[in-house]
Amino acid sequence: MIRLIQYGIGPIGAAIVALAKQKPNAAFIGAIDIDPNKVGKDLAHAIGLDETWGVVVSDNAAEVLARKADVVIHSTSSYLRDVVDQLIACVEAGSNVVSTCEELSYPLRKSPELSARIDAAAKANGVTVLGTGVNPGYVMDKLVLTASSVCQRVDAVRVLRVVDAAQRRLPLQKKVGAGLTVEEFHQEVAAGRIKHHGLPESAAMIAHGLNMPLDDISETIEPVIAERDVTTPYLHVAAGQVAGVKQICRATQGGEEKLTLELRMYVGADAPADTIWIKGVPDVHLTIPGGTHGDLATVAMAVNAIPLVQRAAPGLLTMIDIPIRYAGAF
Repeated sequence: MIRLIQYGIGPIGAAIVALAKQKPNAAFIGAIDIDPNKVGKDLAHAIGLDETWGVVVSDNAAEVLARKADVVIHSTSSYLRDVVDQLIACVEAGSNVVSTCEELSYPLRKSPELSARIDAAAKANGVTVLGTGVNPGYVMDKLVLTASSVCQRVDAVRVLRVVDAAQRRLPLQKKVGAGLTVEEFHQEVAAGRIKHHGLPESAAMIAHGLNMPLDDISETIEPVIAERDVTTPYLHVAAGQVAGVKQICRATQGGEEKLTLELRMYVGADAPADTIWIKGVPDVHLTIPGGTHGDLATVAMAVNAIPLVQRAAPGLLTMIDIPIRYAGAF
């Protein structure tokens, strides 16, 4: 039996709990959250179920982590600097960690000091820390590297991910700026509140996997303007308002653009899809019509990684270091 603790019970954390609870060889022994509406509740009630599991949500992380879970599933923030102490606390309690923190997916380039700190703590305690998800963690990096396995040489990569944010949760719709004016959008971008996290991490992961030295990784964020009224289950976007983001990450080598990762995430997207173009020998072109559902896939990636981190070498690992776990294998 794999003993689990859920750290963070937002929409993604709750969905992770629901899926992991279905696994016959997994059991939750604790749950951590700071939301006063969840603290003190049975974990089943906290995720919206009528059942009772006998696991109470607590805001005392140290007390819960002392129960020494085999794996802590961590889903609290996108920013590594905001969660590093949480991660260190998990590993010092002797638990492996699977986290959906986007900046943890490949922190070695952007945050080498924090990466070294986490890696050292994990190795000292004989446990593994892994950042994973669908994007970053799969569609725009791991899947690219997997597709490149048939290439003798890779010269350049372009990835285009088009997501209909109307099919996603409210926090994500707000995070892409749906319903704002263009002026409000740019103000929110400047404040750091509107941004999909992870494109530079995906670019760095691809470059590492392909042994492709890079000079620079840059990123731009622009609004997608609604051409028609769009109503989601959570909000209404009028024509002319912002529907979402167009975010492009470019990575160069010797002044030449080698990696181009483009994300268009907006409500009312007409043709959602995930598309990969690899220029090399041979060329590879891969399209997933409809795209990969971000929330469902992120939850699956996190849960499927649970047995993998138990068997992996201690330290801070990325999806380059971890094999893909097939659906149903855990």
